[in-house]
Amino acid sequence: MILRHSELKVLVKIFTPVVRSPSVQISRRSFFTNICFASSRGLRTFSTTITRSCEMESEAYTFGPYKIDLKEVFYSTSLSYAMVNLRPLLPGHVLVCPRREVKRFADLTPDETCDLWLTAQKIGSQLEKYHKASSLTLAIQDGPQAGQTVPHVHIHILPRKGGDFEKNDEIYDAIDVKEKELAQKLDLDKDRKDRTLDEMSQEAEAYRALFA
Repeated sequence: MILRHSELKVLVKIFTPVVRSPSVQISRRSFFTNICFASSRGLRTFSTTITRSCEMESEAYTFGPYKIDLKEVFYSTSLSYAMVNLRPLLPGHVLVCPRREVKRFADLTPDETCDLWLTAQKIGSQLEKYHKASSLTLAIQDGPQAGQTVPHVHIHILPRKGGDFEKNDEIYDAIDVKEKELAQKLDLDKDRKDRTLDEMSQEAEAYRALFA
C-alpha cells in the first residue's frame, strides 16, 4: 500500500491526539501502529486493507502446505482471512490466518500483525453474538513445542458458554488434540471423516452473511 503525502498528513492529524505524542513519524509502520492503538480505545479505524467479505478475491487460499477450498473461507482482507474449522471443538470454532504463509508469530510484519488481530476482533465479536455465547477464547500455538502442527500462524477463536467444559483450562488441551488431528485431515485429496465440504460450506455461508 502506497499513501500520498497529503493522505499521510491527514492521518497524522487524526491520530496525533490519540497517541499524545509530540511528533508522529509519517511512515507505514507508525500508520498501522496508530490504527491498532485507536482501535483499542474504541475509536473508528481507517485501515484501507480491510475489505468486505463479499469482495473476497477469487484466488486460492493456503494454510501451510494445504490448499483451502474457497467455500470454507467466510471473511477476507488483503492480509488476513477467516475459515471454518474441519473439526471444531465448539460451535463457532474458526481460524483466522495471515494470507501470506508465515510460520511464526514474530515473522509477521507490523501490517500483518495489526490486520490479523483486528480481523480476529471483528470475527470474534460477531460469532459470540451469533452463537449466543458470553465469552471468547482466542489462542495461538506459536511453534511446535507450543502445539502448532500446521506451520502457518493462526488464531483459534471459540465462542464460550458456561459449562461448555467441566474445567475451563481443559479447552487448551482440547485445542492441542484438535490441532494434531487437523494436520492429519487437512489435505483436500483425503476423505473427510468428521464434516463434509457441504457442511462446512453451509456454515461459512451463514457467517458470510454476518459481514455482508
